Amino acid sequence: MIDANNIPSSQLILYADDGYDSHVVRLILEEKKLAYYLSRLHSERPEDLTELNPYHTLPVLQQREIALYEINVIFEYLEERYHTNKLLPDTPQERAQFRQLAWRIQRDWLVLGKRLLMHPDSFNKAQSTLAKKQLADSLITLSPLFAHKSYFMADDFGWCDVLLAPLLWRLEEMDIVLPPAISRPLLDYQTRVFERKSFQASIR
Repeated sequence: MIDANNIPSSQLILYADDGYDSHVVRLILEEKKLAYYLSRLHSERPEDLTELNPYHTLPVLQQREIALYEINVIFEYLEERYHTNKLLPDTPQERAQFRQLAWRIQRDWLVLGKRLLMHPDSFNKAQSTLAKKQLADSLITLSPLFAHKSYFMADDFGWCDVLLAPLLWRLEEMDIVLPPAISRPLLDYQTRVFERKSFQASIR
């Protein structure tokens, strides 16, 4: 792990792995154009991590005396603290609507995706087969939604896109292939998001 004592206290430090949640936080940071120190961790979790996160999970975002380890909390912290490149709309009503959309994405799609991305030791084949079918069917059914706006239900890239992009990036890993003939709007959306500079930076 990075020795935080050698880094200015105002700087953001991200402890991350190659998983979905870490990807989401990296994408937030890149989209908001925030400078941060990245400590990339793999299978082993240093003991020091327990002092920052009692659940011993990644990612962990540290700044000064604060350490955050849940992606929604990290997002809200960065969105409130750094006002450039906002990822939520301007009005309270629109923000509430987008937070609710984000909640639905996490509840309806990410739960299934994370089941498919589980470590092999926790993998349940029957549950995974069902999750794969449910996720693929849902994405295909809702693909027309992506035809009306450049991004998810919006003209500008936002919080919902931050949640969706890392999931779509992992479709091949989940062995999900979307049929082009009936998924074209979603596939075009996927291409637009993957070509963003912020997304490219988040996968390096």
